[in-house]
Amino acid sequence: MSGRLCLVVDDARLIRRIASSILKDLGFRVAEAEHGVEAIHFCEREIPDVILLDWNMPEMDGLSCLSTLHAMKLAPKPAVIMCTTENSLTKIREALESGADEYIMKPYDSDVVAAKLEQLGLLERA
Repeated sequence: MSGRLCLVVDDARLIRRIASSILKDLGFRVAEAEHGVEAIHFCEREIPDVILLDWNMPEMDGLSCLSTLHAMKLAPKPAVIMCTTENSLTKIREALESGADEYIMKPYDSDVVAAKLEQLGLLERA
């Protein structure tokens, strides 16, 4: 199967479904994880091109997951987009300084996701 792979990590099933639908419409293959621990296990088996990572989750939150992913030294390194309701500049800075490549505020739509993927060089649109 061709197409880039995106791992959607969010404890809310509805958010995972919406994100998966958006990504499939953009030509991505999609895998889902309910929390950070599940995401880490997935990345041990297969390295996604990009990870949409929720901040607030049970088991392992987004920042802890991000830290663990960096410690794994995955190659190639997946791009990570934090997706959260955390909107303070302090939180945005914390996510980016922790290694996130981009940041999306919830709720988001297809245009926002596409724009971030384009900025990361993972999507070309006509």
